[in-house]
Amino acid sequence: MGTESESMLQLAAEAFHSKNFDLAADIYECQLAGVGDPESRQDLMVKRADALAFGGKFAEAFDVYRQASEIEKLRLVHLANLVEYLSDSIRRQDEAGAAVVMGCSGVGATGCGYEDLSCRICLSFLFEPVTLPCGHCFCKKCLERERKEKERPVTCRECRDSSRVADIHSYRVNVVLSNLLAKWFPALHQAGWLRREGNGLYAEKKMEAALEKYNQAILIAPMDHILFSNRSQIHSSLKHYEKALRDAEMACRLMPHWTKGHVRKAQALVSLGRTEEALREYLVCLSIEPDCRLAKTEAHKLLSELLAPVTDQVPEHISDYSNILSSRAHIKNISAPFQTVSPSLLSSKSCLNSTPPAPERSGSSEVKGQGKPKVRRLEYCFLLKRKRRSTEEEVVESEQEMSKDHKRSKSEQSELTDSLNSVIGDVLDPSDLECSLCMRLFYEPVTTQCGHTFCLQCLERCLDHNPKCPLCKEELSEYLVQRQYCKTVLMENLISKYLPYELMERQKIHQEEMAELSNLNKNVPIFVCTMAFPTVPCPLHIFEPCYRLMIRRCMETGTNSFGMCLGDNLKGFVDYGCLLEIRDVKFFSDGRSVVDTIGRRRFKVIQHSERDGYNTADIEYLEDVRVEGVAERELQSLHDAVYDQALVWVNSLKAEQKERIEGHFGPMPEKNSELQANPNGPSWCWWLLAVLPLEGRAQLPFLALTSLKDRLSGIRKVLLFMAQTRHR
Repeated sequence: MGTESESMLQLAAEAFHSKNFDLAADIYECQLAGVGDPESRQDLMVKRADALAFGGKFAEAFDVYRQASEIEKLRLVHLANLVEYLSDSIRRQDEAGAAVVMGCSGVGATGCGYEDLSCRICLSFLFEPVTLPCGHCFCKKCLERERKEKERPVTCRECRDSSRVADIHSYRVNVVLSNLLAKWFPALHQAGWLRREGNGLYAEKKMEAALEKYNQAILIAPMDHILFSNRSQIHSSLKHYEKALRDAEMACRLMPHWTKGHVRKAQALVSLGRTEEALREYLVCLSIEPDCRLAKTEAHKLLSELLAPVTDQVPEHISDYSNILSSRAHIKNISAPFQTVSPSLLSSKSCLNSTPPAPERSGSSEVKGQGKPKVRRLEYCFLLKRKRRSTEEEVVESEQEMSKDHKRSKSEQSELTDSLNSVIGDVLDPSDLECSLCMRLFYEPVTTQCGHTFCLQCLERCLDHNPKCPLCKEELSEYLVQRQYCKTVLMENLISKYLPYELMERQKIHQEEMAELSNLNKNVPIFVCTMAFPTVPCPLHIFEPCYRLMIRRCMETGTNSFGMCLGDNLKGFVDYGCLLEIRDVKFFSDGRSVVDTIGRRRFKVIQHSERDGYNTADIEYLEDVRVEGVAERELQSLHDAVYDQALVWVNSLKAEQKERIEGHFGPMPEKNSELQANPNGPSWCWWLLAVLPLEGRAQLPFLALTSLKDRLSGIRKVLLFMAQTRHR
C-alpha cells in the first residue's frame, strides 16, 4: 500500500474520531477499489461498515458487514466498534425515556425497596453483611464473587476506594448488623439461608434438590430478583429453557438495571434458539455495565454468527438488528414490576392481616404438598403481590399508560419505604445498638476486620493496652499503624434514622466531654517525664497506654497541647512546667508512637488531679514582667553580655558535641531585636538552658522566674562556673 493510500487511511481514521462518519465511509470506499488482498480488503470493509453504522445508515452498514463476512468469518476485533455503538444506542434511547426510567432508578440503584439495607453489588437484601475498611457494607458472597470474577483488588461500589481492602477472605460477617437483620426480617433472612443451601446443592450437581430450596425461598421472598435469577440457572441446567426464560424475565422486571438478570435472560434465549433477542439482551447488559466481559464476548460471538453469509436469512437479520435499537420494548419491560405493586397490600391493616402471595409457578417448579411457611405479619409489607398479566397486554400498552404507571409507582415506592420504616420502628430496641465496651449507644461506630463493632473511642482505648480485638482477640496491629478508622455508614444511618433522640443525648454527652478536654486552663493533661522549655523541640517516645490515650485526646479535641512536668515523690509532679504543642506523630504496629513536640508557654500548677490513668492539673500561665526606662537599658546591656558569653561557651564545645546538640535542638537562636517582645523572653535563653549540663531540678527555677533580669543573671553564673571548671 503506497504512501498516498496510507495518508488517506490516516485521514479517514481522523474523520471517524472527529465523528465525520460520512467522510470516513467515503474514503474507505474509495480505498477499497485498489485493494486486492482479502485480509486487507476485509479490514477496510469493516471500517467502512463501522462508519456507516455510526452515521446511522444501518441498512448499508449491515450489507457491508455481510460482504466482509463472505471473505472470512468476522472476528471479535472486527465487531468491537459495532457492539459498542449498539449498546450506547440502547443506553441513549433509554435515557430519552427518562419519564419511565426515573421511576425505577431509585430502586435500581439501591435495591428493591430496602434502601440502606440492600447490597450495592447484588441490589438485594443484605445477607451476611461484611464491612469494608471504608465503612460500607456488602454481602460477603458478593465481595468474594467480585474478587474472583474481576481478578483484581475489590473496589467499593460506594466510594470507589480499593487502597485499604486486603484479602477479602479475611473479612468476617458484621456480627451486630447480621443479628439485627435476622431479628428485624427473619423471613428474608431465612430466604437467604435457603438460597445459600441451594447454591451448595447446585455446586454438588444436585439440581432437583437445589430447585426445591429455591422454590421454598421464593415462597418466602417473592420479590427477590436474585432468587429468580439463580432458579433460572438451575432450570437451564435441567434443560427447562422456557421456565429458565420466565424466571430470568421476572428477575429483569424486579431489578431492571441489574446486569446479571439480563445475562440469564440472554442465556435462556440462546438455548431456545432465539439468537436475535439474546443479542439484544447482551447489548442491554453492556448499556448498563460497559465493562461486563461476559456480555461483550457473547455479543461479539452472536453478531459474528448472525452476520455469517446465509443468503436466505440475511434481510431478516438486518431487520432484527434495527429492532434491537428500539428501546421502547426495553423500557416497557423494565417498568413492569412497578405497575404490579398492590397499593392495598402496603396499608397497615393489609400488612397485618394478609398472607404472603406465592410466585407464579408451573410444572416441576412447584413444591407439592407443602404449605406456606409461617412469616411474621409485619413482613408481609415486603412480600409484594404480583398481578398476572399476559405478555400481549404488556406489549400493547401505550406510552400514556406507562406515564400513569410511573406516577403510580413513585407513590407505591414511597409507601413501601414507609412500611419498611414502620417495621424497623416497631421492633427496634435501643439495646440492639449498644457498644459492648461502654454499654452505651454506638457513637462513631467502627467495625473491625473480624466483624465486631465498637465506638471509635472505645476501640482505640482498648488498643492502647492490647493490639487485639476486645471480643475475639484477633490481631489488629494494622489499625495501630494506619490510624484511619472509617465509621460504619449503615450503622450510623440506622441510629440517626430510628434513634434520633437517643443519638442526640449521646452527642450531647460527647460534646460535653470534648469541651472539658479542650480547656487549656482546667484539667490540662500532664506528661510527667522531663524538663521542657518554650520554643525548644521536645521529641517523645510514647508507649504507656495512659499516655497513648492522652496524646490521642489532645489531637481529637484540636488543642494538640499538653503540659510537661518533672516528677515529684509527694505530689506526683512539680508545680511548674511547660505547655507542649504536638507537631507530628508517627505510629508503630505495636501501638508505640514518636511524638514531635515544641515548647510554647510556661505555667504554674494550681491544683493536681488525675483522669483515666494520666495526670491533669488546673494551671495559670506565666509571663515575664516588663521593665522600662533605666531598668530596660540595664537589661539590654546584661542581655548582650550574657549572649556573648553563651556564644563563647557554645563555640568552645568539641565538634562532635556541637553536632549532636544541633541535631537534637537545632542551632543556637540569634539575639532578638525586641528584647521583651515575647512574654517568655528571648528564645536563645531557653535553648541554652536545655543544652547546659544541668539536672532537671537545677533547671526548674529558671522556668518559674518571671524576671528576665534574674534569669539572665542565673545563666551568667552557670556559664562562669562552667568556664572555671574547664580551666581546672
